[in-house]
Amino acid sequence: MSRLRLLIVLPLSLWLCGCAATQVALEKKDLKVETQMSSTIFLDIENQRERSVFVDVRNTTGKDIDIRERIVGRLRDKGYAVVESPQRAFLILQANILYVGMADPSALHESLYAGYGGVLAGGLGGALIGGAAGGWTGAGYGAGIGALAGGAAELVTGPLTKDVTYTIMTDVMISERAGSAAPQAEVKKGRSERPAQQASAPEERNRHQTRIVSTANKVNLKFEEALPALENGLASAISGIF
Repeated sequence: MSRLRLLIVLPLSLWLCGCAATQVALEKKDLKVETQMSSTIFLDIENQRERSVFVDVRNTTGKDIDIRERIVGRLRDKGYAVVESPQRAFLILQANILYVGMADPSALHESLYAGYGGVLAGGLGGALIGGAAGGWTGAGYGAGIGALAGGAAELVTGPLTKDVTYTIMTDVMISERAGSAAPQAEVKKGRSERPAQQASAPEERNRHQTRIVSTANKVNLKFEEALPALENGLASAISGIF
């Protein structure tokens, strides 16, 4: 009786698996790229006395990625002068690429809504990926970075069909020169502190922070195919703030 049941169940399971693989292959045959921000940034365009910006893009992932020139080109197209000294700039753009690689969609959602400086979520047993981003941002990521690749980064629906998601995750801070009557702004530093910041002199700055996640999804997606689209999505999102 058990052998008969096996002869019935096994072919049925294989047939169901094949149907699932076919459905995924059809639904996700085209590359889908999305970019999301953990919070919206509004710059004070009414009191923007000049359109100069200093751009500092860092990468603590160990991956060979450089999107600074893409961002600089887009800012210049918008009429901004990109300067080499932060002291001379009306606006300072700082970005740190935290994670590049495969990611489980649920971990991505957690990491995005953890916001700027938040821990990067992941599955149990995930390896530590990336590096600490403390210092220049004032936020300590070291203990939380990694494990995004843990869990179901590839949803295997058949022997030759994998639903693959790649991501670039980046924390962004924009500082704008403030006048003596600048409003009070709440700034998140690290994971828990939220000190109130009052810009009281022209040389002081108001700071705006967000986390940006770009994702690329496709069946059997390769990193080499996903990377250009991810870089373009990230550069467009960052320059779109200005």
